[in-house]
Amino acid sequence: MNQPKRLFDCLEYHLQRQPLDVMLAGKEAGEWKKYGTREVAETVNQLSAGLMSLGIGPNDMSVEGRDKVAVLSRNRPEWVILDLAVQQTGALLTPIYPTINVNELEFILKDAQVKIVFVNDEDTFHKVVSIRERVPSLLEIYTFEHVVNARHWKELTARSTPELIARIKTVSDKIDYKDVATIIYTSGTTGTPKGVMLSHENILSNVMASMPCFPPGTNMKALSFLPLNHIFERMVTYLYLFNGTAIYYAESLETIADNLREVKPEMFTTVPRLLEKVYDRIMQKGNELTGVKKKLFFWAHGLAEKFEINKNQGLWYSMQLGLANKLIFSKWREALGNNIRCIVTGGAACQVRLIRIFTAARIIIMEGYGLTETSPVISVNRYNENERMFGSVGPLIEDVSVKIAEDGEILCKGPNVMVGYYKRPDLTDEVITDNWFHTGDIGTLVDNRFLKITDRKKELFKTSGGKYVAPLPVENKLKESPFIEQVMIVGPERKFVGALIIPSFPNLRDWARQHEVAAGSNEELIRNPKVIELFRDLVDSFNKYFNHVEQIKKFELLANEWSIDTGEMTPKLSMKRKVITEKYRDAIERIYA
Repeated sequence: MNQPKRLFDCLEYHLQRQPLDVMLAGKEAGEWKKYGTREVAETVNQLSAGLMSLGIGPNDMSVEGRDKVAVLSRNRPEWVILDLAVQQTGALLTPIYPTINVNELEFILKDAQVKIVFVNDEDTFHKVVSIRERVPSLLEIYTFEHVVNARHWKELTARSTPELIARIKTVSDKIDYKDVATIIYTSGTTGTPKGVMLSHENILSNVMASMPCFPPGTNMKALSFLPLNHIFERMVTYLYLFNGTAIYYAESLETIADNLREVKPEMFTTVPRLLEKVYDRIMQKGNELTGVKKKLFFWAHGLAEKFEINKNQGLWYSMQLGLANKLIFSKWREALGNNIRCIVTGGAACQVRLIRIFTAARIIIMEGYGLTETSPVISVNRYNENERMFGSVGPLIEDVSVKIAEDGEILCKGPNVMVGYYKRPDLTDEVITDNWFHTGDIGTLVDNRFLKITDRKKELFKTSGGKYVAPLPVENKLKESPFIEQVMIVGPERKFVGALIIPSFPNLRDWARQHEVAAGSNEELIRNPKVIELFRDLVDSFNKYFNHVEQIKKFELLANEWSIDTGEMTPKLSMKRKVITEKYRDAIERIYA
């Protein structure tokens, strides 16, 4: 088989080379159920046939004319099987976050005129059923898990016949490199969801250009837990599939630690928020140590904080770091399964300090950058050390060009730039001019090679004194404190900069015990004068890193963490600034009272 031209070619690609014993694996009743390449290919064809028996197909091959199939499910092998099966029929898969609210769900199903929805379980089934009457295009709902009074997805594979299987090739042969492969609705931090149309070329060119950035080698394993309906995890999935890397799906975010120890993967992708939580857990364990063990832990940590990349730091430092790796950091690697060659992070800015510490501990963090509209990778720090730079999102990948506009905005051009927004040529024209996509991010190219993001264009704000403030660098610096879990900078059109701060309550409670401060509920704790004083000193100690305009003059402590469920975070764990501003208006008013 020649160079693959469509995403679903990954199956044929392997069947003709070396079919894998484990291509996909998921937990069922506490045991890993593994699917080899042949079984995946067979099931994909049966599911394609089942979909075609319901009349699902490409119709006139126009994006509007092609049938739409939606999926609301956690990561599992069936998700990928469905993705490949839908593509082969010429229909379009529209993935949706399982945690989506019903209003947005109704909007997407109507906008895309979805005909069939696949759901994970009873909860997601009832979510779709609750709005079914209001979505005239919807014909049927299928479930991955067995749900009472619902149709199971295996009913579709059972409809497969030799005639239908024979028809698949006739249909799939008509699908071209330039054809749209999927429509992904971005929830975004603002406004109504927009359907991003990505072609096989968009995603596949991104897969092939990203492949050399990863560790070389075959027979590797990856653990997957970032939502598959986000383009980052989906593109990396195709990278694994074309590379012959076995994908194991974590049961949930809570079981990641156990799953890492069971699977012992070579790599996984993550978002900075989860990396921060891993680091916080490590630090908590370090704080619980006593005597010599505790001294050693913090000695090793101190060495890691001084680590530089691509720089000879002298024999004495190297010897000490080697010893620290043997005594302390080996246990960190053990907790990740002891096989990790790299962790890829994206979706939001990662604290440089964390990347530095993990890299010193021989856990390579490859931070990258991109958007749904760019399929997603624009740049990434490579596995090879000389192509990594702390504080940057790495060199551009092959075939992708970037230029910095006069106002500092990053513009991107390449085969990875989306076809456009579904049914919204007006919005497409706003973001793509002369083939250059406007990312909405502000950045620079360091040494004409490494891309550095300095802020979101939308998030820059002006104080009432007319001075611009970029909140992101300030927030990231503050989060380096073990006492700060989450933080949002406030101050548009106000006379100074303030902050909403959510303490890291486990660490704050430890501190309270040591300082004989009564620790009742979170609310009582944040109202305690000694705690307020602790944070006042903390904020003052950080203010020296910022220029006068960026310095935080006043802050409010909040008692509850922001989350997806409570609506302040997007599914990829970015803050919804508008929502937080609305929800905590009283707290913000107190800052400026």
